[in-house]
Amino acid sequence: MAPRILLDATAVPADRGGLGRYVDGLLAALSAEGADLAVACQRADEKRYGELAPGARIVAGPAALAHRATRLAWEQSGLPYVAESVGADVIHLPTYTMPVSAVLPTVVTIHDVTMFAEPEPHDPVRTTYVKSATRTAARRATRLIVPSRATRDELVRLLNADPSHIDVAYHGVDHEVFHPPAELETKQVSDRLGLHGRPYVAYLGALEPRKNVPNLIRGWVRACAELAEPPALVLAGGGGWDDEVDAALATVPLQLRVLRPGYLPWALLPGFFGGALVVALPSRGEGFGLPVLEAMACGAPVLTTRRGPLPEVGGDAVAYTEPDPDGIGRALTALIGDPVRRAELAEAAQTRAQGFSWTASARAHMASYEQAVGV
Repeated sequence: MAPRILLDATAVPADRGGLGRYVDGLLAALSAEGADLAVACQRADEKRYGELAPGARIVAGPAALAHRATRLAWEQSGLPYVAESVGADVIHLPTYTMPVSAVLPTVVTIHDVTMFAEPEPHDPVRTTYVKSATRTAARRATRLIVPSRATRDELVRLLNADPSHIDVAYHGVDHEVFHPPAELETKQVSDRLGLHGRPYVAYLGALEPRKNVPNLIRGWVRACAELAEPPALVLAGGGGWDDEVDAALATVPLQLRVLRPGYLPWALLPGFFGGALVVALPSRGEGFGLPVLEAMACGAPVLTTRRGPLPEVGGDAVAYTEPDPDGIGRALTALIGDPVRRAELAEAAQTRAQGFSWTASARAHMASYEQAVGV
């Protein structure tokens, strides 16, 4: 008999972001696969999850869960109570924290261990908490789920985690949402950005040190310095922090244009990715690299690095660079000046992205849940 799963979605932030896309995609696929599901969530997400997983029991927590400190406290006391009330066999926490007093089998997703590999650039207060919670999960969770082999290997190397308790489940991509855009979709994004058909290099993600945005800015400046019609740089997304971003922006010559539109609605992302000259995501560290996969699904030529799991995602369908400004500058120069290569990458990326699905991810998660409960 399939286990009843309680998935704790209370940590998903209002802006959705990578965690929101993971939970949304996974829940919808688990529901489609016939999983026996209950979902704990914030009140604002109750309707959303009811629609994504129509057969699931949705349990909305108190309004105060919108505040992080309250949510973390509720996770320790309220979540085990919810698990008991819904008759759960296993609890899945889709991020690094877990209730230490849980009596049920517990599965925890560890998305990355970059704070252990590169601790210096991070907020020291948040780093201390996240590292402590991750160590606890690695030690106490029944099973760990990671989104890549590279993350599994780092978890074993850095935290001495037991590899026999770690399951790799690649993220998927919603191919109905992320698709090669029609001309109208790219025009809508271009006009919204105020570019009106002008070419641009696209970035989507948080402004965190590991995302390497300052070096992207510096590399883009090097690539565009001698161009008569340089592409703009569009830094979409938000959240996180990186003190170097403003310093790098201060060095951009006046003839070059940088746009920071903040969060873009999901409906605009195909046009944003697919309409870009290049999607540049030269991260120094990732657990998976979901924006890389989403850009690939939109038929975009992608430039990324060989760090961590990114080659597992991109394979031979993306271009690679070293994460330093000179390397990024050379790689962008080559792609900007070579439309044939960009077209080849766009076609290869779309083809490779078809191999990633939330259905496959959900099945890997189900296998982990079953191992956790001993089915």
